[in-house]
Amino acid sequence: MRIFGREPVAVLNTLSAILGLIVSLGVTPLTPAMAGGIVAFVTAVLGAAAAAMTRPVAPQAFTTVVAAGAVLVGTFGFEVSQPVVGAINGAVLAVLTLLTRVQVSPVPPTAPASQPATPTAL
Repeated sequence: MRIFGREPVAVLNTLSAILGLIVSLGVTPLTPAMAGGIVAFVTAVLGAAAAAMTRPVAPQAFTTVVAAGAVLVGTFGFEVSQPVVGAINGAVLAVLTLLTRVQVSPVPPTAPASQPATPTAL
């Protein structure tokens, strides 16, 4: 399965990092806590989708948990600004995607059940 001609994990992690960038630029009227919560939630959802599309699941699941956790710690564990939340998300996703990419592969889509062969006239 490909999304825009790319592997799903790369696309989903890129979308999550782009969201972090948008938040870090402050183009939204969100508070840092709201922005961090949204980024963490979207990172978790997109990461879960990416994990479902790869085998083994563990490396992508680890990447998702660490990235979402880092954003939540940055948001609620410390007093940080929107740019820091976005930077944490982007950096963690980029590094972990590069480190775990060699350990995962896309799951091929399931093929439809084959039809029984029909006899042909000779």
